Amino acid sequence: MTQTTTPVRPKRAAKPNGQWKVDGTTPLNANEEMKAADNGLNVRQRIEEIYSVQGFDSIDPDDLHGRFRWWGLYTQRAQGIPGGKTATLSPEELEDRYFMLRVRIDGGALTTEQLRVIGQISKDFARDTADLTDRQNVQLHWVDVVDVPEIWRRLENVGLHTTEACGDVPRVILGSPVAGIAKDEIIDPTPVIAEISRRYIGNPEFSNLPRKYKTAITGHPSQDVVHEINDFALIAAIHPELGPGYDLWVGGGLSANPRLGERLGAFVSQEQAADVWEGVTSIFRDYGYRRLRNRARLKFLLADWGTEKFRQVLQDEYLGYALPDCELPAQPTSAGDHSGVHEQKDGRFYVGLTAPAGRVSGSTLVALADLVETHGSTRLRTTPHQKILALDIAEEQVKEFVGAARSLGLEAYPGLLKRSAIACTGIEFCKLAIVDTKDTMIDAVAKIEERLADHQGKLPRALALHVNGCPNSCARIQTADLGFKGQLITNEAGEQVPGFQVHLGGTLAGRENGEATMGRTVRGLKVAADELPDYVERVVKNYSASADDGESFAAWAHRAEEDELK
Repeated sequence: MTQTTTPVRPKRAAKPNGQWKVDGTTPLNANEEMKAADNGLNVRQRIEEIYSVQGFDSIDPDDLHGRFRWWGLYTQRAQGIPGGKTATLSPEELEDRYFMLRVRIDGGALTTEQLRVIGQISKDFARDTADLTDRQNVQLHWVDVVDVPEIWRRLENVGLHTTEACGDVPRVILGSPVAGIAKDEIIDPTPVIAEISRRYIGNPEFSNLPRKYKTAITGHPSQDVVHEINDFALIAAIHPELGPGYDLWVGGGLSANPRLGERLGAFVSQEQAADVWEGVTSIFRDYGYRRLRNRARLKFLLADWGTEKFRQVLQDEYLGYALPDCELPAQPTSAGDHSGVHEQKDGRFYVGLTAPAGRVSGSTLVALADLVETHGSTRLRTTPHQKILALDIAEEQVKEFVGAARSLGLEAYPGLLKRSAIACTGIEFCKLAIVDTKDTMIDAVAKIEERLADHQGKLPRALALHVNGCPNSCARIQTADLGFKGQLITNEAGEQVPGFQVHLGGTLAGRENGEATMGRTVRGLKVAADELPDYVERVVKNYSASADDGESFAAWAHRAEEDELK
């Protein structure tokens, strides 16, 4: 009897990932083709010489939906399109003929003159819109391409710009809002942020990355730059022999596939910091995955390589020397949002002000610049928590300043929820959004704080409430105590209504908890937008009734029974 054998098929060759140092630089998708055809930085000349002269209809589609981002410009959502249409309409059908413009503010450092210019631009060209973002930027809306050159001229006259505020580039560099002024600062990151910005922002060597690239640097012990969710981060550390420097983290990011950054266990000195940034960023440029957009962030490369290989490649291929080992820095003992009044190391004070869900206006910014100057200062800082700090206020003027800021809608002593409430742009202007965020958040916070005002039970020391209009997590829902991801849900009447999937117990490094952790989801737990105040009130009161003494909301949410979270 003849025995037959099944022929062995050769293994199918793995598809290339688009890693430049492995697969070559041939573009493997339309987005990479667009970038290879013309560097995004080059679109500025066309904006100034053609599009601002001939108007919106003259804009090349590849520029409009691609390269404009390299200069901080996105088309905004056309008004009146419901959330149910977000997934069914094309970007062209969703977009308006106006733009969101993002003003880049590395390290969050502003002068009153700069703030006044941003505010006046908003009044003159953006229908008085302005939002403080959780990336230390200011965003404007209703911008016409015709006005963009004049906006750039005004910004650049005071040392501001929109270069690489969006796109597959190094985005704004988050920096400690109290850099150089805090009494307990370990090391001032201002020179590092300035050097990275000077050497690399707008540099064609780094203007075609696989996707966006986020940086965060702090020398403050509160670790106040949400370092765990950035591609590259440095946080203050003290080496037993080398003194103050930084602990290096890489590969953090949220969106639909969240991943916390990881320590490389490497100590970075002040003098090495910019070179190390260049090395890590070059790894992303050269080895990052470019074929699939949903895997084109540094976190996916880190997941495949691991921290040991990543550090070795960094040292061997890009630095040419080994970095010293670094111990884990101490857990923060103070809040990193810098809300309220705090003494500076020079005896003056800084005041951290909260705007409702980051929403301000050009008029408010101009008025704030005037207010700060009348109280003897010219310096402010934006924060990664949608706040703005006024620096250098004399002690005898603090009380008056706080009251005057309150009259502008900026609160130095916000309530439990208002203090930590963060909301993304939402359906008002964003083409990806499904639900309203800003107004929903502002309304919910007011109602919840009123209902809890007479609550006699125990409340958490801090409670982060974040609302996002889509799955992309611009508002960091996975790292909030109470995170809400926008989607359409079906209510009890069988109707599709705006609502949210709920994430509970997320946290980043801080005084409340130990290590950062992602929020917990409970199967089927969704909340209609108009029921958000009822839900938050209910779950906070459940925490109040069953949490152990001193137990944070995040810790409780991870151990609580599902019924307590509904």
